[in-house]
Amino acid sequence: MTPRKKLQGLVAATITPMTPDGQINLLVIPQYVDYLVKEQNVKNVFVNGTTGEGLSLSIQERKQLAEEWMCQGKDKLDHVIIHVGALSLPESQELARHAAAIGAGGIAVIAPFFFKPKDKDELVSLLQKVASEAPDVPFYYYHIPPLTGVKIRVEELLEGIKERIPTFQGVKFSDTDLLDLAQCIHRNEAQQLEFLYGVDEQLLGALAVGANGAVGSTYNYLGRQTNLMLEAFAKPDLALAQKYQFLIGEFLSFVIKLGFGVAQTKAVMTSVSGIPMGPPRLPLLGASEEFTAKAKAKLDSIVWPEGD
Repeated sequence: MTPRKKLQGLVAATITPMTPDGQINLLVIPQYVDYLVKEQNVKNVFVNGTTGEGLSLSIQERKQLAEEWMCQGKDKLDHVIIHVGALSLPESQELARHAAAIGAGGIAVIAPFFFKPKDKDELVSLLQKVASEAPDVPFYYYHIPPLTGVKIRVEELLEGIKERIPTFQGVKFSDTDLLDLAQCIHRNEAQQLEFLYGVDEQLLGALAVGANGAVGSTYNYLGRQTNLMLEAFAKPDLALAQKYQFLIGEFLSFVIKLGFGVAQTKAVMTSVSGIPMGPPRLPLLGASEEFTAKAKAKLDSIVWPEGD
């Protein structure tokens, strides 16, 4: 059996394309895959997460999207990670079994956020119940306390987790607490876990404390520039890496002030790539034409280093 290739570098948190009437649009996934690989140099994806409106999709829709990404990504993508978290444990387990059956490169689970786990033991018990349904698939915890309200520190969560979840491979760390991230990396070097950062505007700081890579929505349309930042950091050319991070931050700061979320991400991706991502699903409302025009103008105005 071929040894598993380590998940590192950029992972695009995929958008779920939808038709104007709000149905998932599988027909554009082949074009989407080629765009990520050829135009953005991004060969890893995280499907059905926050950016993909995973919790707003039906179980059947999530399965269809997972299957299509696996099918279209074959021989093109390095890793397809499927988010299988849900508010219902049986649904999450069903999605985990499905991901395993279609050969997913990994599964990830968000903490339930209605009835929340109150401590580490409750959270690990739930994660273990899901992971055990896909016993040969690398398992990731998706840590995003700003959305879930589950603020159990990852450093605490990791203590003893491999004994309970043998497939545990790492964390999608979508929080600004770089101290927690740094302590996780420092204390778990021997286990060779993967720590993928999820706050795009702070990626350089996460790299500095040892993050293996990143999962984010901006890598759909700023993957090429962010890859150049990673290359500069690795050289190391910190000054050049900072230039890229500052410019990415300049764009994000601009659109955040306008109101930036999944709907707006879809609009930016459509504008940049030419691939119709469609509207979001209610309760989210589509981005305004004014937002899209301003965001495009801002992005077009940025002068990237070295003539990029």
